[in-house]
Amino acid sequence: MRSIWNGAISFGLVSIPIKLVNATENHSIHFRQIHLADGGRIRYRKVCELDEEEVQGGEIGKAYEDADGTMIPITDEDLAQLPLPTAKTIEIVAFVPADQIDPLQMDAAYYLSANGVPAAKPYTLLREALKRSNKVAVAKYALRGRERLGMLRVVDDVIAMHGLLWPDEIRAPEGVAPDGDVTVRDAELDLADALMDTLGEVDMDSLHDDYREAVEELIAAKASGETVRPAESGDTGGGKVIDLIAALENSVQAAKKSRGEAGDEGDGEMADVHPIKKTSGKSSASGKSSAQTTRKGSAASGKSSAQTTRKSSAAAKKSTSRSTPKSTGAKKSTSTTKKATAKKTTKTAAKKQTSSSGGSGAKKTASPRKRTSA
Repeated sequence: MRSIWNGAISFGLVSIPIKLVNATENHSIHFRQIHLADGGRIRYRKVCELDEEEVQGGEIGKAYEDADGTMIPITDEDLAQLPLPTAKTIEIVAFVPADQIDPLQMDAAYYLSANGVPAAKPYTLLREALKRSNKVAVAKYALRGRERLGMLRVVDDVIAMHGLLWPDEIRAPEGVAPDGDVTVRDAELDLADALMDTLGEVDMDSLHDDYREAVEELIAAKASGETVRPAESGDTGGGKVIDLIAALENSVQAAKKSRGEAGDEGDGEMADVHPIKKTSGKSSASGKSSAQTTRKGSAASGKSSAQTTRKSSAAAKKSTSRSTPKSTGAKKSTSTTKKATAKKTTKTAAKKQTSSSGGSGAKKTASPRKRTSA
């Protein structure tokens, strides 16, 4: 990477030669101004307001405009003669905990690179000292014609410097907060906490500029002659919150859906989200135990029902197999009875024939038979 400033870090009596490199880059898409009538480029020209002639860069200098409009010329030689010890030095003035630096002061970021082999040892010493102390260094330096404030910290194995605004450059937030007393209910805070927990953390490397990508696609489409259709604009409600609780509930559900988490959906409508209440561990354990008991009961009931059905089927089969032999025996008994009846009928018919041929003898013989039969 190309350095933009060469100097040294002043660490007490230790001097560390370094090179300053930009740690960030701007990916914004820049547009040019054109004349709508013919598409011609609009350019700005530097014209002297006294003679109305265009002036080249080499003919332009600096001046300070006084309150009455008087221009006071200031040359580079004038600025170079000023007693500015930080002109070529990043002078460390203190080491403080990182949380003492107000993020509002953060400005541009740079990487500090050791300039040459002799700088490696003191550079590493300062880096390791910052790591072990868990502190940051506050320093002064001069860049682009003015003295600035900076903060040095360690990023991986590199010392990085953040430009800081001077404390008097931070404006007080007077008149910015909402007017009047606003009361926030516990239920609203609970839902806000639930939304924060649902959104959770994010991998910063996964974030990107969606708008810039859309602009690039638009430029590519117009360059190829394609018809660009306007994108569908989602209704964001215009910033009006009618029901804060409902808005928070819907936000929680939307966050869960975007993360693929299962929610209570019912018949397709959004389920109600109730404010989260803090409960003791016993209540949670009781709820878990109740759920487990219900599942076990359902499983046991289903198992018992299945066993009963199987037993009934087995009993029915057994009963059928037992009744089959009885039925066969009944058939045999009926056949035997029929044969005995036929025999008896034949004998009776023979006796009647004998009686009719033998007269009184037949009657005497018949009498004992009748008694025997009785």
